[in-house]
Amino acid sequence: MKDSRPSDDGSAIRRRRSCPGCSGRFTTFERVQLRELVILKRNGRRTPFDRDKLERSLGIALRKRPVQAEQVEQMVSRIVRQLESLGETEIPSSTVGDFIMKALKGVDEVAYVRYASVYKDFRATGDFAKFLGDEGFDEPGKA
Repeated sequence: MKDSRPSDDGSAIRRRRSCPGCSGRFTTFERVQLRELVILKRNGRRTPFDRDKLERSLGIALRKRPVQAEQVEQMVSRIVRQLESLGETEIPSSTVGDFIMKALKGVDEVAYVRYASVYKDFRATGDFAKFLGDEGFDEPGKA
């Protein structure tokens, strides 16, 4: 038996399937890939774009934060669409990082700062303070 329908955000086809061997049920998602994207790393290496890696990065930043899995999936789909709409097949990793930062800032500020700390390679607490000041975050207790 197979049941197919668009995903909530319309970026994939969701199919409910059952295994004829064990009778187990599972869900698959099929997505249209418009073009093969290649990420150009800072060191000059080129690697194929990996949607799962993007989702894992967001998951790490959002760990133990009040963000639903559906929101993460929507962010991933939105970032992928943004990358595809650039019209380029080779995309600098910094562009991907900027899209992730923008998406996280709109969803959860703590996850945004977590991601920034790795993405911008913070080395000391002063790096956090400078970043937070540059971003216009208010200090607790100040108005």
